[in-house]
Amino acid sequence: MGVPSEDVVLIQKGKKDGEPYVITVNCPGRTGLGCDLCRIILEFGLRITKGDVSTDGIWCYIVLWVVPHSASLTVRWPSLKNRLLSVCPSCAVSFYFNQPSSCSKASPVYLLKYCCLDRKGLLHDVTQVLCELELTIQRVKVMTTPDGRVVDLFFITDSMDLLHTKQRWDDTCKQLHSVLGESCIICDLQLARPEYQTQLGVSSLPPEVAEEIFNCELSDKETRSQALSPDLTKLKKASVMIDNSLSPAHTLLQIHCVDQKGLLYDIMRPLKDCNIQIAYGRFSSNNKDFREVDLFIQQTDGKKIVDVDKQNALCSRLKVEMLHPLRVIIANRGPDTELLVANPVELSGKGRPRVFYDVTLALKVLGICIFSAEIGRHSTPDREWEVYRFLLDESCDFQLSDSRARNHIVDRVRRTLMGW
Repeated sequence: MGVPSEDVVLIQKGKKDGEPYVITVNCPGRTGLGCDLCRIILEFGLRITKGDVSTDGIWCYIVLWVVPHSASLTVRWPSLKNRLLSVCPSCAVSFYFNQPSSCSKASPVYLLKYCCLDRKGLLHDVTQVLCELELTIQRVKVMTTPDGRVVDLFFITDSMDLLHTKQRWDDTCKQLHSVLGESCIICDLQLARPEYQTQLGVSSLPPEVAEEIFNCELSDKETRSQALSPDLTKLKKASVMIDNSLSPAHTLLQIHCVDQKGLLYDIMRPLKDCNIQIAYGRFSSNNKDFREVDLFIQQTDGKKIVDVDKQNALCSRLKVEMLHPLRVIIANRGPDTELLVANPVELSGKGRPRVFYDVTLALKVLGICIFSAEIGRHSTPDREWEVYRFLLDESCDFQLSDSRARNHIVDRVRRTLMGW
C-alpha cells in the first residue's frame, strides 16, 4: 500500500530566511530514481547543498537540502512537489499528469511561432518565460531577417500537461505577448505536426569541430581550454576512488571534486545509465568550493563491483562527467562565428535542463545578439549528445575574430552553465 501520496514528497522551508529548503522523499526504490529527482530539481533552478540517501533494497528515504541558484528566482514549490511525485514509484498514478505513469505516454509537442522586431536579450527573455511556465524546449529554430526582424520556432512540451486547456493556453500567450511587446507581428501556439519536427535536426557538424567538442581524451592544452573548472589547480584535485574493503555487500564510491551547478545530477546520470543501484549515499561540502560524495553501490545482480576493468571504466566515466559535463567551443562557420554547446543525453533520451536558458543569459549579459540558433541531436559511437548552435551577430562590442574575445565569451558561457 505504501504511504499516502501527500507524504511521499515533503518540502519544508528553512526555519530562518536564507536557510535551505528541505525536500524529503519516502517511497519504493528503483534504479535511477535519484537521477530523475536531481534532474527535476535542476530544472527548477535549484542547487542541492547537501543530501542523504538510504534504502533497504525495497524502500528508499531521500533527504535533499536545496537553495535557488539566483536570489531573484521565484520557485513554484507546489509544482515542484507534483513533478517529484510523478517520478516516484508509489505515485505512478498521478493526479498531476492524470495518466497511468509519468513515462507511459509521450507529452504532445506544441509549436510556438512568433515574429517581431529584434532586440538584445529577446531570445533569453522568451526562454525565461517558457522556463517559468514549465514549458520544456525540445527543438528551436531562430532566424533573423535582413530588415531586423526575428522569426523564431520553438517546439515545446508542457511539464504540467495542461497546455490543451484554455486557461493554460491563454496564460502562456499573455505572458509571451508581454515580453514580445508592441512590435510583435505574429505569435501563434499550436499542436506541432509530425513533419515539422523532422525538419529541425541540427545541421551536420564539420569533422574537425566534432572532434574538438566530443573528444574525451583531452591533451593538457585542451584540458585547460575545455575543462569546466574555475582554475586548473582545483581541476587537478578532483578524484574518484572505489573501495571494496569497508562493506561485505557494497562497493564504496568516493568522489571529491569542485562544486558546480547540477553536480549531483552529473554523478547520478552515468550511474543510472550503467544500472548501478545506490544503497546509501551522502552528499556534503568540506569547504566553500568542494563537494564530498560517498555512495555505497551495487550492480543489478546485487553484487559488489570487483572487476578491475569495470571499476576503471566507471571511475573514468564519472571523471569525464564531472570535468566536462558540458562542452563549449567557438568555431568558424563559413564567414560567421558560431558558439557550440554540447551535453550528453541520458539513455532515456532526456538532455540536461536549462542549457538554452543559461547560454542565452550569458550572451545577453555580454551584449551579444544571436543571429540564428538551433538545437538538435548528434550521435557518437558511445552516446548521444544534445547540441546547441548559435550564430553570433558581428555587430557587438567584441571583435569575434580575436582569440582573446572568443576565450572571454566561452569562459562566461561556461561559468553561467556551471553556476560560478
